[in-house]
Amino acid sequence: MLLLVVLQVIILFVAYVDVTIPFLPVLYIVVLNVLVCITFVFVRYSKETRFYKNMAAWDEVYDHSTFSEAASPFERLVQEAVNTQTERYRKESAQNFRLLEQEKDDLLSWIHEVKTPLTAMQLMIERLPDETLQSQLMYEWLRLHHLLDQQLHQKRIPFMRNDLVIGVTRLEPILNKEIRALKSWCIPKGIGFDVSLAVEEVLTDGKWLGFMLRQLLTNAVKYSEASDILIVSREVDGHAVLAIEDQGRGIDPRDLPRIFDKGFTSTLGRQEGAATGMGLYLTRQVAEPLLIGIQAASMPGEGTTFTLTFPRENDFLRITGM
Repeated sequence: MLLLVVLQVIILFVAYVDVTIPFLPVLYIVVLNVLVCITFVFVRYSKETRFYKNMAAWDEVYDHSTFSEAASPFERLVQEAVNTQTERYRKESAQNFRLLEQEKDDLLSWIHEVKTPLTAMQLMIERLPDETLQSQLMYEWLRLHHLLDQQLHQKRIPFMRNDLVIGVTRLEPILNKEIRALKSWCIPKGIGFDVSLAVEEVLTDGKWLGFMLRQLLTNAVKYSEASDILIVSREVDGHAVLAIEDQGRGIDPRDLPRIFDKGFTSTLGRQEGAATGMGLYLTRQVAEPLLIGIQAASMPGEGTTFTLTFPRENDFLRITGM
């Protein structure tokens, strides 16, 4: 377009300088050329740019159906290049996905294999005559068991919607099972449990609820000494509510908004080097598909309360069929 403008200017300049060339007829011809060019640009612009506008607006990874058909050889070259590149990426993505699935399956298989010697170790530890040594070994065994359990459920969480069995679930058996599992840890620390269940049944998946309670009770025991952990259920506005309250060291106010973030460890936990920052994160990840609200309240030195708010029955109409 710039070249066309320059050519018209040159023609006018030559006609103006050369007296043998009549200027007005040349000016008339130049004006006609300009009008024709302007008309051509307006007509062709939308057609020439439609293909590239579609490419600029393309946000699908592998779907080319939104592309308009190439209208010129150059557009066809561009389209073929994009198709070739996309097909290569599609194959690489499929291969990487298969590798990730294989890695996940191998890890889950390894965790299940490790559980067998862990169970044998537990039986051997329980037969030790030295109660002090038995208590110390059981504590370390319990930590190892919980870490493997976290890893197992972490790999299952992305697919947990395929594993949900929603129904009326009694709280007492689940709580008793999780409390008994922590017995060897609680006795040396002088920790007891005060359970008061005004609401005995909730609508949820019992297996995944057990995992959530395991993380919350483990946290409560970890940061408490010589005190009772209070577990209370009640009904609030038609919702079943379960509260777990400890008398431990509490959570710093600046840490409280971030305790459910992946990998976050509190200031004190970071100093001790024992926290993984995964327990509460996984609890929140499990709570979302179960439609369970989870809140935390804490004061440093006074303890922490975690509250689980279960959905009403009609809240579960869209997932009860899973």
